[in-house]
Amino acid sequence: MSQYTKNPPLNVDDVAADPLEQFLRWLEDARAAGMIEPGAMALATADAQARPSLRIVLFKGLHEGAFTFYTDYRGRKAQELAVNPVAAATFWWDRLERQVRIEGPIHPLPRALSAAYFATRYRGSQLAAHASRQSSVVRDRSELDARLAEIEARYADGPVPLPEHWGGYGLTPQHIEFWQGRGGRFHDRLRYAREGSTWRLERLEP
Repeated sequence: MSQYTKNPPLNVDDVAADPLEQFLRWLEDARAAGMIEPGAMALATADAQARPSLRIVLFKGLHEGAFTFYTDYRGRKAQELAVNPVAAATFWWDRLERQVRIEGPIHPLPRALSAAYFATRYRGSQLAAHASRQSSVVRDRSELDARLAEIEARYADGPVPLPEHWGGYGLTPQHIEFWQGRGGRFHDRLRYAREGSTWRLERLEP
């Protein structure tokens, strides 16, 4: 059983005053540690009846202080965000025995930003974004493959445009918690809470 002893203690005096700066430091540590997908974050949403759902999405950078990701606007997460535009996200980096938790309101990103990001995706992902009807029930895999082949033929001679149903979201943190594993499960937890344009830093018990 792991005793969480890989890293030094997490002290208030050692972290940045801005939690976004602190997050970027830890994200770079995760990349340096060789994590397969350091930008993977578990994203929790809830429907109008407060029934939660959870999935892994890929963090795609900060935009105006918000954590961004991209998805199909017709899928389950987007449907839930339309009626309940708040979310929580967690990054877990096992090689560093660290996690970061984020909570706050969420909003669609500007169309121009989604288009700029979509243009950087490799062509297969662009085509798949057109072919998929995210979260819908499909008869079998052959139906999906046939639809993808149709999309490939449609755009065979030119660039793949941004789908109308696809784009980004930004999660603006109200709370960001940094968790560092410690021996005996006596972990370190530092939480930043937004207070207007500033942040309050506080220690939580494990």
